[in-house]
Amino acid sequence: MWIPTEEEKIGVVISSFRGAVAQGLVLEIGEMVQILEKSEGWYRGFSTKKPTIKGIFPASYVYLKKAVVTNRGQYETVTPLEDPLVTEVTSTLQEWAVLWKQLYVKHRVDLFYKLRHVMNELIDLRRQLLSAHLTQDQLRELKRHITVRLDWGNEHLGLDLVPRKDFMMVDADQFSISDLYRMHLSSRHSVQQSMSQGDSVRQRHGDTCRVLVPHHLFLSLKSFTYNTIGEDTDIFFCLYDNREARPISEKFMVRLNRNGAPKNPEKVDRLCTLFTDLSNKDLKRDLYIIAHVVRTGRMLLNDSKKGPGHELYRRPYGCAVLAMSDVLQTISELREEKDFVLKVYICNNENEWYQIHENIIRKTSSKYTAPSTCYGLIVSLQLLRGETDQLRRENPALFHRGVAVTRKLGFPDVIMPGDVRNDLYLTLERGEFERGGKSVQKNIEVTVYLLYADGEPLKDCISLGAGELSVSEHRSFVLYHNNSPRWSETLKLSVPIERFRGSHLRFELRHCSTKEKGEKKLFGFSFTPLMREDGTTLSDQSHELYVYKCDEGSTFSNHALYLALPCCKDDISSCSSVPSSLAFQRSAKEALWVSTLLSSTKLTQNVDLLALLKWKAHPDRVTDILGRVRNISGEEIVKFLQDILDTLFTILDDNTDKYGPLVFQCLVFIINLLRDSRYCHFRPVMDTYIQKHFAGALAYRELIRCLKWYMDRSAEVIRQDHIQEALRALEYLFKFIVQSRLLYSRATCGLEEEQFRASIQDLFQSIRFVLSLDSRSSEALAFTQAALLSSFPAIFDELLQMFSVQEVAEFVRGTLGSMPSTVHIGQSLDVVKLQSIGRTVDSRLFSFPESRRILLPVVLHHIHLHLRQQKELLVCSGILNSIFSIIKSSSVEASVQEEVEMVMESLLDVLLQTLLSIMSRTHTQEAGPSQRCPQCTAEITGEYVSCLLSLLRQMSDLHFQRLLDSFQSTEELKDFLLKIFCVFRNLMKPNTFPKDWNVMRLLTSNIIVTTTQQLSPALHKHFTEADFDFKVWNSFFSLAVLYINQPSLQLESLPPPKRNRLLDRYGDMRVLMAYELFTMWQNLGENKVHFIPGMIGPFLGVTLVPQAEVRNIMIPIFHDMMDWEQCKNGNFKQVEAELIDKLDSLVSEGKGDESYRELFGLITQLFGPYPSLLEKIEQETWRETGVSFVTSVTRLMERLLDYRDSMKGDETESKRIGCTVNLLNFYKSEINKEEMYIRHIHKLCDMHLQAENYTEAACTLLLYWELLQWEDTPLREFLQYPAQTEWQRKEGLSRKVIHYFNKGKCWEYAIPLCRELAFQYEMLYDYQSLSWIRKMEAAYYDSIMEQQRLEPEFFRVGFYGRKFPFFLRNKEFVCRGHDYERLEAFQQRMLGEFPQAIAMHHPNQPDDTILQSDAQYLQIYAVTPVPEFAEVLHMDRVPDRIKSFYRVNNVRRFRYDRPFHKGPKDRDNEFKSLWIERTTLLLSHPLPGISRWFEVERRELVEVSPLQNAVSVVENKNLELRSLISQYQHRPPHSNSSQLSMCLNGVIDAAVNGGVARYQEAFFDKQYISSHPEDLEKISQLRDLMQEQVHILGVGLAVHEKLVHPDMRPLHKKLIDQFHMMRNSLCHDKLSPVCSGSSTPRGILPSHTPMSPENVRPLHRHSEPGNLHILTEGLGAEHYEDSYRMQPSPSSSSLSSAHSTPSQMMSSAPSSGRGSPSLPDKYRHAREMLMAPPPQRTGSGMCPALTENGQPTSFPRVLPHQVIGPCKPWNDPSLSLVERGPSGWGGAQEALPHLQTHMGGLMVPPVPPRSVPPGHFLMHYDGFHYQVSDFPPALPARSLRKSPLYPLLASPTSSQSGLDGSNSTLSGSASSGVSSLSESHFAPPADAAPVPPWITDKEVESPYLHVRYSSSEPEVLDSARAPPCRSHSAPGGVCPAPQDGPLHHHGPYFHHAPPPCLPPKPHPREGGIPEEHLPRPVLVPRKISQQSLLSGKAELARLAWGHTISEE
Repeated sequence: MWIPTEEEKIGVVISSFRGAVAQGLVLEIGEMVQILEKSEGWYRGFSTKKPTIKGIFPASYVYLKKAVVTNRGQYETVTPLEDPLVTEVTSTLQEWAVLWKQLYVKHRVDLFYKLRHVMNELIDLRRQLLSAHLTQDQLRELKRHITVRLDWGNEHLGLDLVPRKDFMMVDADQFSISDLYRMHLSSRHSVQQSMSQGDSVRQRHGDTCRVLVPHHLFLSLKSFTYNTIGEDTDIFFCLYDNREARPISEKFMVRLNRNGAPKNPEKVDRLCTLFTDLSNKDLKRDLYIIAHVVRTGRMLLNDSKKGPGHELYRRPYGCAVLAMSDVLQTISELREEKDFVLKVYICNNENEWYQIHENIIRKTSSKYTAPSTCYGLIVSLQLLRGETDQLRRENPALFHRGVAVTRKLGFPDVIMPGDVRNDLYLTLERGEFERGGKSVQKNIEVTVYLLYADGEPLKDCISLGAGELSVSEHRSFVLYHNNSPRWSETLKLSVPIERFRGSHLRFELRHCSTKEKGEKKLFGFSFTPLMREDGTTLSDQSHELYVYKCDEGSTFSNHALYLALPCCKDDISSCSSVPSSLAFQRSAKEALWVSTLLSSTKLTQNVDLLALLKWKAHPDRVTDILGRVRNISGEEIVKFLQDILDTLFTILDDNTDKYGPLVFQCLVFIINLLRDSRYCHFRPVMDTYIQKHFAGALAYRELIRCLKWYMDRSAEVIRQDHIQEALRALEYLFKFIVQSRLLYSRATCGLEEEQFRASIQDLFQSIRFVLSLDSRSSEALAFTQAALLSSFPAIFDELLQMFSVQEVAEFVRGTLGSMPSTVHIGQSLDVVKLQSIGRTVDSRLFSFPESRRILLPVVLHHIHLHLRQQKELLVCSGILNSIFSIIKSSSVEASVQEEVEMVMESLLDVLLQTLLSIMSRTHTQEAGPSQRCPQCTAEITGEYVSCLLSLLRQMSDLHFQRLLDSFQSTEELKDFLLKIFCVFRNLMKPNTFPKDWNVMRLLTSNIIVTTTQQLSPALHKHFTEADFDFKVWNSFFSLAVLYINQPSLQLESLPPPKRNRLLDRYGDMRVLMAYELFTMWQNLGENKVHFIPGMIGPFLGVTLVPQAEVRNIMIPIFHDMMDWEQCKNGNFKQVEAELIDKLDSLVSEGKGDESYRELFGLITQLFGPYPSLLEKIEQETWRETGVSFVTSVTRLMERLLDYRDSMKGDETESKRIGCTVNLLNFYKSEINKEEMYIRHIHKLCDMHLQAENYTEAACTLLLYWELLQWEDTPLREFLQYPAQTEWQRKEGLSRKVIHYFNKGKCWEYAIPLCRELAFQYEMLYDYQSLSWIRKMEAAYYDSIMEQQRLEPEFFRVGFYGRKFPFFLRNKEFVCRGHDYERLEAFQQRMLGEFPQAIAMHHPNQPDDTILQSDAQYLQIYAVTPVPEFAEVLHMDRVPDRIKSFYRVNNVRRFRYDRPFHKGPKDRDNEFKSLWIERTTLLLSHPLPGISRWFEVERRELVEVSPLQNAVSVVENKNLELRSLISQYQHRPPHSNSSQLSMCLNGVIDAAVNGGVARYQEAFFDKQYISSHPEDLEKISQLRDLMQEQVHILGVGLAVHEKLVHPDMRPLHKKLIDQFHMMRNSLCHDKLSPVCSGSSTPRGILPSHTPMSPENVRPLHRHSEPGNLHILTEGLGAEHYEDSYRMQPSPSSSSLSSAHSTPSQMMSSAPSSGRGSPSLPDKYRHAREMLMAPPPQRTGSGMCPALTENGQPTSFPRVLPHQVIGPCKPWNDPSLSLVERGPSGWGGAQEALPHLQTHMGGLMVPPVPPRSVPPGHFLMHYDGFHYQVSDFPPALPARSLRKSPLYPLLASPTSSQSGLDGSNSTLSGSASSGVSSLSESHFAPPADAAPVPPWITDKEVESPYLHVRYSSSEPEVLDSARAPPCRSHSAPGGVCPAPQDGPLHHHGPYFHHAPPPCLPPKPHPREGGIPEEHLPRPVLVPRKISQQSLLSGKAELARLAWGHTISEE
């Protein structure tokens, strides 16, 4: 049965519980649980972490804690009964634990380890705090350590600062705002200084000296392990100050026997002492612990002959030193003893014994001998703090050990009354003695006796050190053979005070013989009395004593015999008549030096002090004695303070009239002496004396009389020093007066009470008189007034002992009221006056409510005056803080309504004015480096803010009502509201309080919203109707908006526990202010129109707060605004425009969230609930417009939120660019916000520049460039642009864009802009600029031809899943890769940007499951660019360096191929069924553009038949062979031809193993021909290509024969033989008649056939006679970087196979993509024209002929997939290894082992080109080909030789060249005659290009000539004729004139045209020469000529295959 618990209420889980039972509650160790019920060993309750989940758990798993239960029952509250600091540490550690782990994740390793150390410390400190075994001081110190660490951790983790008082968290409701502010300051200071402040409240008025708590050093000797002595040992410990070279403590003595054990068995484990009364100053000294070791035994330790064994001598042995500078730091942090080892060093020379410790400290090692071992004295040390009595109570075990007390030499810092001490410290310093006729020096021992006047020795008065009993005589240690011994041995003489006079010291001097007798012979003595004749003791100095001769027979029984003798030089005068016949004769050459130090509270060495204390002995000298009191030193006065005061009051009572003024002066002198910082610690001694020892019952009369007399003379006396001294002593004078009167009243039962009151009244009249005097003309009087004001508040407590609170308050009010009511009496006196008022407020008097009512008006009056004048602001703020603190603490017990009202009426307005003034000055200082006002600091601002908040917090509803009723006019009320609203807005600024002062911020917010609720009705009442005031209302709305948007109120960002605490305490204050805002908006009525559209932006900011209720409150306001503007203007365009503007700026600042876009849709729903609103306007228009507006804003929000998310955090640059492009498009296409559009253009440009995307940055700026015109319209200053004309801005933009294009190496795009600028400069006759821009244009042409440019790769990326940002979600893009970036690197980059994404390993389109999933899927593969305007790519004479640019720029189409088998797969020949699926992607904008990636707009899918695929593969291989042969044909004989050899071998040798024969078997079969009659033309085309390949191979073999090295002749012979076999196989091929009849030889240069999706369009080719030629002239050599390109086909090669796992289906081409804004038609032509080739630009001139120049050779490169085979793509995971290439093709078989080894290693970033040994596998030449495709620039790869690349043309007059951009990638096997499986890189033209007009029919129809394959067939070479070619010098250039008439201008310079090819020549426009008047190109007849270039055999070959040159 479950029973509610009574005692068991709360506990801590000590073992985790998994809740494996029904209703079990899962608990983790350390959780706190609250228990509700119990039943048979089980509890039912909940965890405080999750109070809503209740369950059961075993009782044994919980440790119960005591708790306090309030409100028992269902809603009871349980609070653990433990130290609040323990609770705080527990909760703080739990909070830190979460943040600590995050530090590791964020790589903040340093803080991670520091915090771990602090957390471990806190756990240990918490354990100690719970132990409850600590003393009060230890507990306080422990709490200090805990709070320092808590505050340190909170600060470093960015948590809130915790205000504390006495190390405990405070409840903000229990303290005033002023107190909380000062607690925050104190806590912050403790964090910075890592030390406690004691009390949280700062002392502002005066600094009262408090008694310093002394320190004590506990020392315990554990052992003395230096056991080589073997004799009794005395060890003397003392504290030594190295700077002053003197000990500061007595000695602690330890006596050990010869075994090292205590000589006294009772002291075992009790060899310890306490060095007491060490001040803070002492601990800062250069302290050392000195231990002197003295043995007792033989004279010489190691010589048994020196002295008999029975005679013992005290002999020095060694010394040990321990530096306290290191020790104190260690032991001060510990609460237990710590052991230390002191090495004992032996003195080398006994003459240096007296300074052995100094030598050891100075490390003068020659003076001592270090021990041979590390053994020595082992001591334990501990530092204690507190009074001795307190230590005895708190450490009883320590004192029960018999600890000896070792006192300081001299007095402690404070001598309390009752402390009686009478110690004389005697030091035997040194002596000088005669040898006495001996051959060696003496061994001198000094025996010290202390004798009384009668000659009797004083028993047990000599102490060698603490820890041992005192003795009656002392024998010094003996220094061996030393007549000038230096002992430096200190003794303490404890002489009873009554026996001090007459006592004397006698020093007997003996020589200790080392002979057998070992006797000690007395040879002299010295003496000195302890007190001189005048009653003073021996002075604290060194004394040189005379030595008198004597012997053992001399007797000292009659001490008068030598006491009559002079003891020292100073004593001769008193003993001048001493007869010379006495028994004791002085030895003139001998002397003994001793020094004394007196520590006595009863004896003095000062004559004047002694005379004062014994004034009765000389009553006639009393006046003189009192006058000489000022000559007594302060040390002597404080030492005998009680005796002096007793004496003074005794003299006063003896004769008041005669000695009264003198005694008063002495009292004033002594009181002011205690004000000195050196003696302020003795003030408690004075207080104790007054309370317990003072007995002057009649003294008050004279003291009052003298004090009044001094004040009354202040107006007359010029020198007022004595008056000022008396006034400074006012506090203690009043203490004496009051105590004297109390004593008199007790003695007389209250007689003369009225006379006393009257005298006090008269005294206050004198005080008021002094204060009322005008001191502006008298500096002395000002100082007198200042002294009186400073001392005046100190007398209140004394007066309260004699008078009632009201009486004292009246005294004080009259006194304060007597001060001048002006602040111009002098700045210093103003400060003193305010400080006096402040101390009055801080006094106990002000804490009484009845006195406050009397004093508060005068205090507020003075403060009001200073605040009005802005004087002494800091002091005034301190007074106000104290007032509010007192009022707050008093409000708990009594009503303070009256006091609050007084403060409100007096100070509220002036407080607001002061705050505004301070804040404005602070703002001015921040704005500029003006002279700093010392009062405009953050501290002053904080002080006055806390004052204002304290006042507003104390004000009740009644106070606010009276305040509002007190305004006489509306203007006064308006002024007040504006002030307070302005102050409130300033209070919400981030810099008002430090960022971690969250408690202050929340309290401020709470007070502001409460005050606003009180003031808003007045705003509605007085400023709504006719008296509407826009300024006040606007101020209110601005305040409300700023309030709701405060960062400190955004609870969503807080941890749940903290959020719940704040909600429980304050609620959500944003909601309160939102309701107030909504209410006031509704109260505006017709005046709402004044705030439309001005308040749209601020209100929008409120709705962006992620709080649902606030948003629901604010959204109707927007509907209201729209409704009002609709009613007024018929539309809400203003609302719409302003809303969009502010939405952009606010979201860009990081506001808003995902739910906001959904919430904004609530506007559409608002039309339903309010049909009455819809009836006022046309419903259709209003609804449609509103819905359209909301839809547009929602879409804008989607983009803005994506943009905001990308801008914050560690998002990648590409995400930010994508979001910005998305937003840019929206502003341009949908909203048409030009200014925002331009702003985001520049933001996007900056991002591109940061990412070094210079081309994209230029394209982005072009968007702004296109908006400008070449006009002189003035433009305002905007962004980084100054105010300038539109022409100037466009010129500057042009230069910047040109510069960026240049940095991006897109010179083709920069040249048209150069021409545009040139035209403008020419129109303005600015020839200097024209020259500059023309030179730049020329430089760009040079750069195009000379500089290397890398072609980028393109990648298709699909983003699928709902977790992607809106602008990416379920979309596909094509991305333009970075330089050298391949597929694998791109994949890694994308996965790095989206770490949560899952890579898809197939190219198939995803289904709806993936599209709608809450995840991220990435689909990436390479794609190939398809140039749309490929005319330049077909031009024969255009260098490949130029063509390469147009292959990969201004591209919108991209292609990807995937092979597949349609129908059954032929096992014998798989090529029969191998189809290609070709996907073409059309982008929204061409690349490059304003982004590196753009979205795919449309997809096209076609299928390529096997036959067409075969045609493409063979055609590509032919192009490759032709290109390679053209490279080698001009090389000298026997040059390196390994590349050509490998390529020829790869093609020819493959024919033996299958090669093209597979195509013959597949497509030339009769069965295939009969079943596919529609493919006859394609079959014929394939046959022609095969025959063409044979001819090309023949030419290649001819070139190879010329170049082949003699050693490689066998290889050439083998190639010739295999070639014949290959040719024969083709010649004997049996084809159908249809095929055979249609097959004719064709030119080596093919005309590419367009393909329809069905691949059924007939393919027509022209046969050209005699066109198997090797070009020798007219061909421009390409640059080395553009000569060879890696052209992998996605159908035949696999980037994914090299870049990623084989299973990934990735295409091998790059891409890029992001959206671009849709521009109006009037601008679109400009961008298109800029991208168009020059021949296609309307209005461009004739293309100039390009001159030939030699270029560096290229660097070929190859990928492993290029040698796999021509049949299938390497990246198709569905195909087997055999399927990926014909098994009979040797190249593929040879490649496989190498690929398996090196597949992963070939795709690393490229290295600079270098040579590779011939025969390396990578040099199979079908992997290298001329750049005839549209692939990006290849990386330089390894090549055998750098050589130019020349295309091998069948006919130079053919309309299409081998450099067509639609050529396929050549990626087949190294040994294959088939290069690729598909036309994966073709972009087929719409129609076959027409035959140029200069080609004759004969040339077109001529068949191939027979070709010889070796030099043995020269007739073929001789008869070969080169076809005609265009001449270099043709005036018409290389481009025929347009056939469609003259060109005309259509608008601006850039027209609708295809992308740029060659930059056009500049053309006139806008007033220039019309285009129709320009000269037109003319067709010129050309002659065909043969050029002889070579001689001999090589010359014949070149002539046979050379080009014909066209000449005019």
